[in-house]
Amino acid sequence: EVERVIKEEGERAAIEAGVPGLHPEILKLLGRLRFRTSYGQNQHHHAIESSRLAAILAAELGADVKVAKTAGLLHDIGKAIDHEFEGTHTKLGVEFIKRFGVNNPKILNAIAAHHHEEEPQCIEAVIVEVADAISGARPGARRENVETFLKRVRDLEDIATSQPGVAEAYAIQAGREVRVVVRPDDI
Repeated sequence: EVERVIKEEGERAAIEAGVPGLHPEILKLLGRLRFRTSYGQNQHHHAIESSRLAAILAAELGADVKVAKTAGLLHDIGKAIDHEFEGTHTKLGVEFIKRFGVNNPKILNAIAAHHHEEEPQCIEAVIVEVADAISGARPGARRENVETFLKRVRDLEDIATSQPGVAEAYAIQAGREVRVVVRPDDI
């Protein structure tokens, strides 16, 4: 029954992302992501969401939408096998999809470059990196409830404003960056 669910979930991911024609072995790995989380975020949902975001960004920027959404869907596929083999999930993912017919250099580069293991060679690689970051950083993506998220952001801002000469502070990008406004006369 688990194998049936894996197959169905892989097919569903490809349909929802609008990426037809993937090899059954690739679909199987996509289905396995249904049972994988990273920092509390379901990787199956993350793959679909990243694909959709990449497609939207590519359309807005005039990039290749098909390449962006395919790479967005497959960017973390190596996470379905990284516990079985040596290597990073990006390298394992690239090698796996190459074996099963995905040989577009832009797709391969986008997957390999989304964690800076390779330099991005095309705009689609940058788009996939951005889509991945948006999906992972949005509030609620990683099982953090809104109250906990807001408290964490307020705590970051409070730490910054407690420093001498700081007038205001704003935590942005899900708390990954803090903008600080200082009093120039004091600093």
